[in-house]
Formats: sequence, structure tokens, C-alpha cells
Amino acid sequence: MPLRDDYGAIPTSRNHDTDPIDDVNRERANLLNNSKAKRAKLTRFRSHMTNNVSKAWADLALLACYIVTGLLDSSSVFIFGAFVSMQTGNTIYLGLGMVEPDESTRWIRSCVSIGCFCLGSFCFSNFHRYFSQRKRWVIVASFSIQLVMIVAAALMVTLGPTTSKTGPVTIWVGLPLALIAFQSSGQAVMSRALQYNAMTSVVLTSIYCDLFSDQNLFSGLTSNVERNRRAVSPLLLLLGAVLGGHWAHSNIGLAGALWTAVGLKALLIAAFMFWPSDPDDDE
Repeated sequence: MPLRDDYGAIPTSRNHDTDPIDDVNRERANLLNNSKAKRAKLTRFRSHMTNNVSKAWADLALLACYIVTGLLDSSSVFIFGAFVSMQTGNTIYLGLGMVEPDESTRWIRSCVSIGCFCLGSFCFSNFHRYFSQRKRWVIVASFSIQLVMIVAAALMVTLGPTTSKTGPVTIWVGLPLALIAFQSSGQAVMSRALQYNAMTSVVLTSIYCDLFSDQNLFSGLTSNVERNRRAVSPLLLLLGAVLGGHWAHSNIGLAGALWTAVGLKALLIAAFMFWPSDPDDDE
């Protein structure tokens, strides 16, 4: 039983509730710990984004770019009458147009594509060169720029008037063509940044030559990696060309190819966000 005092009353027990000052100190400590945790996460994220990505297996990402090239070139040459990646073909169109400039506007479209591809090559190469070739954030930013340009072109093609490869070169033709050609150069520059110089994703002639002049052409599947890359590259571009041709002949047209390319570029961005780092690279 509880003890009574001299007057028979039960003494009031002390209040053991937490002191308000202790509550404030505890809350401050929690806020401080949360702040430290957030700073630690931000530091790790910054370190992750500024690391060089590993070159190991990076050729797989460049091989995926061949699908994008096939998609865009096959559909654009069918709808716009000019390539957006293969500038050899555009140079031929330009030469033919210079002979008979009034016959069609294809040479003008080709000239737009060539000019924007060259400008893009200059811009993307200097971007990588200035900020370091293989920094994760640089590669992600490069692919993101390419993605934004394809999205802009896709919106114009989707929402704009119907165009043809024989009509006048309006803004609904010239601007999407320029945007797609500009971003295509980013893929070629990326092959240099990742140090797979032969995998530009825009040229096949040299790949065919190197493939069939390889003295180890018929060696084992795992013994000739370069041969494997050269063999797969045209197959993936062909796959993209078939898909692009399918879109071009459908009711969706070029827009379908562009939005498919948007999805592939987004996957490449996501892949490089989680790509292994290369801590031993002093570049």
C-alpha cells in the first residue's frame, strides 16, 4: 500500500514526463542526423555521377544505337526524302541535285541534314572534350540532349501537317530533319568517347570491309570480339530499318519511328545511370 504522510494524505508522485528541453534537444539531434544522412546521400550521388563509366561492355549500348539509326534513316528517307544519319547517301543526293536543282528539293533536304550533322559533331565533340569524355553525367547529358531533340521532332511530325518528300521544304520538314540529323551525330561522337571508334552507328561500308577482310573471320564465336561486333552491327541496323519501314508505310508514319527511338534513347539513359564505374581510370 502507498505510504501516507502525517496528515493521512497520499503524497503526490513526481512527474516523470520528458522535460520539454530534452524534447527540443532530441528533435534537433534527429534533424541534424537527417541532414547528415541527406548530405551523405548527395555526396555519394555526386561521386557516382562524376565517375568515369567503365568501357567494359559499353559496346552493347553502341550496338543499340544501330537500331535507332536504322529506324530513323529508313523512315526519314521515305517521308522526308533524305537521310538523317548516313551522310554518304545525302552527299550523293546533293551531287545529283546540283546537276538538276529544279528537278526536286531532295538535295536541299540532304544539304540541311549534312549541315546539321556536321554542326552536331562539332558541338557534341567539344562538349565531351571540355567536360571529360566518359564522366557519367556527361554521357547521360549527351543522350538526354539527343532524346529532347527527337521528342521535339516527334511532336512536330505528330501534330504538324502531312509532309512528303516531293513538296516544298517548309519548317515542318526542315526543322525536324535538322533536329534528328543534329542528334544523330551525338551517337557517332559517343563511340569516340567510349573508345569504340569503329562503332559510329552511322557507317556500314567500312564495317563490311573490315568484317570480310578479317583473317580470323571464321574463328570461334568467343575468340574474335571485333568480328562479332562487325557482324552484329549491320544486322541491328537492318532490324531498325525494317521497323522504320514498317512505321513509314503505316498510318502512323515517321512519328511511330521517332517515338520508338525516344523509348530506346530513354533506355540508354537509364542504363548509363546505373552503369558500373571505372575507378581505376585516371582520365
